[in-house]
Amino acid sequence: MFGTHFYHEKTRKCVAAFGRLFNNIYVVRKTSSGTGLSQLKVPLSYAPKAKYLDRIRENPDLDTDTKVALKLPRMSFEITSINYDTTRQLSKLNSVQGANSSTARNKLFTGVPYVLGFQLNIYAKSQDDALQIMEQILPTFNPQYTLTMLPLKADYPTFKEDIPISIAGVGFTDDFDGELAARRTIVYTIDFEMRIQYHSGISSSSIIRQSNARIFDQAGGVSGDSDTRLETIQINPDPLTTIGLADSDFGFTTTIFDADSDYR
Repeated sequence: MFGTHFYHEKTRKCVAAFGRLFNNIYVVRKTSSGTGLSQLKVPLSYAPKAKYLDRIRENPDLDTDTKVALKLPRMSFEITSINYDTTRQLSKLNSVQGANSSTARNKLFTGVPYVLGFQLNIYAKSQDDALQIMEQILPTFNPQYTLTMLPLKADYPTFKEDIPISIAGVGFTDDFDGELAARRTIVYTIDFEMRIQYHSGISSSSIIRQSNARIFDQAGGVSGDSDTRLETIQINPDPLTTIGLADSDFGFTTTIFDADSDYR
């Protein structure tokens, strides 16, 4: 069983889909009278929270280092956990089938449910910037947001999977109390749960192109200890050879052979 390579890029697709939810968030700066002053698109990147905070708090030194301090607000996200979900496990015999060629079909068994944990971190210098970002995110998940993905587009272009994303918790930190020269960073943290399914490899098998039913008279032989064939019913798809036959429904041809025919 192991050793047969397959790779559906499921986790990679989920990371990309999750990040895309938050790549179009803006912060509007206003004057004291409420007039719009400027609009800033909030940058988003995949990075651990601890390393991102260290990068923000670095003191730039243009004489000895070419690094420049990061401008706020910004956002980052990362995967924090991958856990098996027993509440969504379906029968292992369920499968999805589709045409591979005119004579074969693909079979994909039901996926294994998992919960991906994501953490979204919002970094800002002022509470107003942070709260603007928060209020653009929280109302969308009520209580969850469902996106539709094509997880197996190459093999099953019509197979779609609904992936619910919900908020598991919200927290924030503010390091305003510190040295006067220290840079203030307000961090809001939102934990998400994404419920997905991991699928195994895709198997291929030939389709049934003929069905034969042989009808016998039990113990109908001369001596009563053998069976006598009465007739044979043969069913073939009509037409027999058609492009896309694996998923077609053009009807069937039924042929009945009696006991005196040469059919075996």
